[in-house]
Amino acid sequence: MVSMRFRVMTYNIHRAIGIDRRFRPERVIRIIGTYEPDIVLLQEVDDGVPRSRRLNLGLELAQSTGYPYLAIGHNVTLRKGRYGNATLSRHPILLERNIDLTIGTLKRRGCQHTAIALGDPGGRTHRLEVFNLHLGLSARQRELQVALLARSRELASLPPSAACLVGGDFNDWRSQLTPVFTGPMQFQSATESTARGEKTLLTYPSFFPRGPLDRIYYRGPLALFAAKRCRLRISRIASDHLPIVADFEIR
Repeated sequence: MVSMRFRVMTYNIHRAIGIDRRFRPERVIRIIGTYEPDIVLLQEVDDGVPRSRRLNLGLELAQSTGYPYLAIGHNVTLRKGRYGNATLSRHPILLERNIDLTIGTLKRRGCQHTAIALGDPGGRTHRLEVFNLHLGLSARQRELQVALLARSRELASLPPSAACLVGGDFNDWRSQLTPVFTGPMQFQSATESTARGEKTLLTYPSFFPRGPLDRIYYRGPLALFAAKRCRLRISRIASDHLPIVADFEIR
C-alpha cells in the first residue's frame, strides 16, 4: 500500500490584527513557520484594505513562509479592498474555485475549493480535495450554508472514496453541524471529542478558549494521526482565534 503523511493548519488570522489591535503579520508568519504545515487554510485574509497596509495579505504570507502555491477566494468587498479565504500549499494546486455560501441579504460568505496534488518521495501523486470555509454567525444561517456546500457541484460530484478535507471557521459553538458532517455527508471529525478520550479543541477566544469554532472534517483514504491547537504564547494575541494543526496519512 502506497501512503504519505502531510500536515494541515486551519487559522482565522483576523486580518493579522491581534487582540492588541495591532497589524502584525510577522506574528502569523512565525506561527505558521513553527508548525511547518504542508497546507494552510486561512480565513479573514485582506487584499488591498487600508487597515492592513493595502497588502495582498495572502500573497505576503505565502512568500514570507515559503509556500510556492496560493489560492485566494474573495468573499467580502469593502469600499477599499476585499477579504476572504486563502489556501497556501507546498504541493501544486491543480484547480481552485470559490463557492458562494451567502444566504439572502446577510454578509457574504464563501468556501474555497482547491484540488491539491500531494507528491510523495517515491514520485507518486495523491489528489486531495480541500474545502476552506468561513460560516455565518447564526445557527440557521450555518445550517443553510452547509446544505449549499453539500449540494455544490464541487462537493456533490466527489465520491465518498475521494480524499477530502473540510476545514475552517465554522462558528459552530454547540457542535450542531457535526451530526450533519459525520452522518449523511460521511465525514469524520479531527477536532471533536471521541470515545478514545480526545477532547474537543477549543480555539476561541484565543486568550481564554471556550468555543470550538475552528474545525477539520475528513473522509476517504485518510487516517488521522494527531490534532492539536497551537500553544505558542504569541498565538494568544496574534488573532482572536487559535490555529489548529492536524497530521494525516493518505493511502
